[in-house]
Amino acid sequence: MQQYLPLLQKTALFEGLSPADIQAMLPCLRARVQTYTRGSYVFSAGDTVESVAILLAGQLHIRQDDYWGRRILVSIVQPGDMFGEAYALPGSGPIFQDAAVTEDSQVLFLDIERLLWPCTSGCTFHGRAMHNLYRAISQRNRHLLQRLFLVSRHSTREKVISYLSQEARRQQSSTLTLPLNRQQLADFLAVDRSALSAELSRMQKDGLITFRKNHFILH
Repeated sequence: MQQYLPLLQKTALFEGLSPADIQAMLPCLRARVQTYTRGSYVFSAGDTVESVAILLAGQLHIRQDDYWGRRILVSIVQPGDMFGEAYALPGSGPIFQDAAVTEDSQVLFLDIERLLWPCTSGCTFHGRAMHNLYRAISQRNRHLLQRLFLVSRHSTREKVISYLSQEARRQQSSTLTLPLNRQQLADFLAVDRSALSAELSRMQKDGLITFRKNHFILH
C-alpha cells in the first residue's frame, strides 16, 4: 500500500491529509486491495455495496444497459477516482449500474461504516475524511446534473455541442483530446454510433469543428 500513498493523497476522499495520516487511517477503515482482470466487474447491477472504492490502477466504465441491451456509458473511472460511494451509504439499496473493468485494475475498498462513524481512537484526520466524502458526493451530484442536461438535448448535434463545450471548459482549451473513442462517445451521449459519425462529419463540413479520431479543434 505504501506505493499508492502519493496517489491517495490526491484523491477527493483524502484531500488535505498527509501520507502518514492516510497510512494510519487505512487499518481503521479495514482497507483491502483487490485485483481485477479486463472484462470482469467490480460491481454489477443488483449488488449491494458496503464499501467506498478507489481505483488505484487501470480503468473502469460505469455503465447501464436497458431491457433491450442498449448501453449507456455513465462515466469513466481513472486511477485516483472514487466510485460506489452513493450506493454504499446506509439505506441506499442495490446498485443499478455496472462497474466494468476495461483494463487490468486494482481497487482499494474502504468500510463505509468505519468511515461514517468516528473511530474510538478519536483521530482528528478522520473528521476531515468524512467532510471530504460528503463534498465528493455533492460534486458527483453536480456532475450528474450536467449529464442530465447533456442527454436531454433534443438532437445529436445539440448533444455533441454540449459535450464538447463541457470538455473545452474542463480542459481549458479549444483543442481537445477526448477521453472516449467513437463507440464510447455514442454510448455516453445515448445516440447511435452511425448517427454520431454522420453528425460529426456534418459539423466539420459546416466549419464548427475539425477532428481526427479523438482529437478535436473547436472553431
